[in-house]
Amino acid sequence: MSSACDCPPTPETYQARDFKSDLKPIWCPGCGDYGVVTAIYRALAAIKRPPHEIAFISGIGCSSRIPGYTTAYGFNTVHGRALPIAQGIKMANPDLLVLAAGGDGDGFSIGGGHVPHAIRRNLNITYIVMDNQIYGLTKGQLSPTTPRGTKTSSSAYGSMENPMNPLLFVLACGAGFVAQGVPADMDGLAKMIEAAIRYPGFAFVNIQSPCVTFGSADTQMKVQKASMKKLEAEGHDTSNRLRAMELAQDYGKTLYTGIFYRNPEPPPTYDSLIQKLQADMAPKATA
Repeated sequence: MSSACDCPPTPETYQARDFKSDLKPIWCPGCGDYGVVTAIYRALAAIKRPPHEIAFISGIGCSSRIPGYTTAYGFNTVHGRALPIAQGIKMANPDLLVLAAGGDGDGFSIGGGHVPHAIRRNLNITYIVMDNQIYGLTKGQLSPTTPRGTKTSSSAYGSMENPMNPLLFVLACGAGFVAQGVPADMDGLAKMIEAAIRYPGFAFVNIQSPCVTFGSADTQMKVQKASMKKLEAEGHDTSNRLRAMELAQDYGKTLYTGIFYRNPEPPPTYDSLIQKLQADMAPKATA
């Protein structure tokens, strides 16, 4: 994995526990988000950036509680607005390692309009979406990724809407790094998040994080572990964007995990261009 990004090597050694706050999670027992936050701790320890150099931004929802469970700087924003705030923080302080987190409803419903613009600007941030195909915090309504026919508290006769495909959506918008993981594969998920953080540009990680209270039985972790197909094991070429889009079309049918696409020639990031412009416009020292 490339080390080029906001992750300069440091002499310090960090453990996963160094990024774990004293605030105890209040998710339902067995929630997939416990595994997600643990994978994030491991990824941050591997990156070797101290907590005070990291900013973690979230929206509203069960998964958006994550910043409070870390020792990094955290900002729990309003529903669907994690990405605008994360972009503003990155532009204000480009030296910070910035991550954003939210759920499928937060990211692809009210916040859906922000996703393509964050991708096209290509700031060096990592966006982690916990996709459980349901609105868990507000008692089990259907979400943008809920499969057609699913009965929920807001679709008693089964959803009549086509679900969104977050993987295909971000690939079509031009994201340079797109991956999908599950908490049932802790080691793979931690390495995937680490790779996303190391990617020099906007990186998207979709995590199928089961909701044990309102989610369907076929999304739970035991089922995921038995049914997931690792892209690396299948010899997938992560530089092949068209193949990545073909695989992404199986979202909701085949549980592929791993990196779908990583741009082998990342374009300049928005924040690096700002820094270059500022340097070019700065008064020149005279002898």
